[in-house]
Amino acid sequence: MSSSSTGAPAAAVNPGVAGSNLLPGKIVAITGASRGIGRACALACAAHGARAIIVHYLGDAETTSEASSLQSELLQIGAQSILIPGDISDPTVGQAIASAAESSFGRLDVFISNAGICPFMGFLEMEASTWRRVQDVNLNGAFFATQAAARLMARQTPRGGSIVAIASISALVGGEFQSHYTPTKAGLKSMMESAAIGLGPLGIRCNSVLPGTIETAINEDDLRDEGKRRRMVERHPLRRLGRPDDIAGPVVFLASDLAKFMTGSSVLVDGGCFVNLQ
Repeated sequence: MSSSSTGAPAAAVNPGVAGSNLLPGKIVAITGASRGIGRACALACAAHGARAIIVHYLGDAETTSEASSLQSELLQIGAQSILIPGDISDPTVGQAIASAAESSFGRLDVFISNAGICPFMGFLEMEASTWRRVQDVNLNGAFFATQAAARLMARQTPRGGSIVAIASISALVGGEFQSHYTPTKAGLKSMMESAAIGLGPLGIRCNSVLPGTIETAINEDDLRDEGKRRRMVERHPLRRLGRPDDIAGPVVFLASDLAKFMTGSSVLVDGGCFVNLQ
């Protein structure tokens, strides 16, 4: 199921993500794009000249409303969009994303694997169903969607493209309530490294971005603890937590020709938190 809109030139774009045309005419697909980092990436790609954005979202009432409003924002910037709802853990959804790009635009230039979940839970309290669900969405779903995108990139003319996975600083460190989440992000980082080797000869670059603490729906409940929030802010040399648009910039860079000799790389974007051991 999908819907589309035709873009028209916009009078202006958000100066926070604009300023150069890094993705002129590119066709971009983003999973989990209705909110948070995915939404910021969609708007940034459009602001940098992307012709169209394939917007994947879960498909419940809330994300459907969010995806619809995102489509309107993309239209104002001047980008076409196609909406693809579905649970990313289902391999057919990843295929639907690639198929929409191919049938509507004949190619896919950039694929951003962003969809992910993190229901906070202690190690001893971890339920088998929760463990499996996080693996299915964050790692299995990412693999099958990335595979579908890469297969299209490998057969299109000219072939090739850029794949960017949104991993996490959690790929490098542990988390008391994230023992299900951190392995998926480490796996996603490793998957991009392996994909870079296998897909490089086909002209497909594969990189990952490792966000630190970014204020999104995933952690909004956790960050309501003012004491914890204050401690986390103080841990950051920049003395603030991250915002989704802080991640969108590095993603656009990796997707663009400015990063044409980068593949298998992991870019840590955490406001300096990782290096601050105080």
